[in-house]
This record gives sequence, C-alpha cells and structure tokens, in this order.
Amino acid sequence: MHKVRIFISHSWSYSGHYDSLANWIFQENWNVSGVPLIFENFSVPKSDPIHFANSEAQLRGAIYTKITLSDVVVIPTGMYANYSTWIQKEIEGAVSFAKPILAVNPWGQEKKSAVVAQAAKKLVGWNKQSVIDGIWNLYCGN
Repeated sequence: MHKVRIFISHSWSYSGHYDSLANWIFQENWNVSGVPLIFENFSVPKSDPIHFANSEAQLRGAIYTKITLSDVVVIPTGMYANYSTWIQKEIEGAVSFAKPILAVNPWGQEKKSAVVAQAAKKLVGWNKQSVIDGIWNLYCGN
C-alpha cells in the first residue's frame, strides 16, 4: 500500500474545480499494479477552513504546514489563479518546500494560467485517470 498526501489548491469562488478533483482523487479506490493507493487529503476545503488563524501570517503558516506535510500539490490552471493571492502563496510554498506541482487544465478551457503552468512539474488535462497518473508519477519522482 502507498499513502500519498495531496494538497489541492483552489479559489473558493471557483470551488467546482476543487470539488471535482477531490471527488476523483479521494472518493475512489485506486491502485498501481494491484497495489492500493491511499490518497490523504491535506487541502483546506471551503467546508473545513482554517478557523484559528487571526492574521494573514498565521493563515499562510497553517497552509504552508499542510503543504509541507503533502507529497504532491495539485493546482487547476483556471485563469483565476493569475489573480489569486493565495494560490500564488501556495505555489511559493510548494516551491519553497520542494513539493512537485501537478497543474490540471480544466475541461474545455482554452487558456490556462501561466503562473501555474510555469511552476508545475507536470501538466495534465481534465481527466480522472490523467490526474491520478500525474500524481503517481510526481510521487515516484518521474
């Protein structure tokens, strides 16, 4: 069994992308060559925000802690990422802690965030199996 800890970045204004990715990754049983993959969610979903942070610095610290504990950071390439301060901080955290970034281009989207694409180690399309394969490849160091 392989346990893989995932941080999914998102903009709460566009939480549909997060919801789809979380369902694909965490709500199904995955395996590689018959060996089970257990994906653990280290994200900060809208349904479970960080309540204890009293300042931007505390919030950034709490998010960075989650990123530090993660194996792979998944970020949708929606254009909103170009304008999101927090997604930019999450990218900075992933880079600082040497966590590979998987960029996922949402279905039907012609333009993608250059900020996310440039920071990503791997870019995949909006397909469940592509996302899982991308996570696994980054986890294994490919």
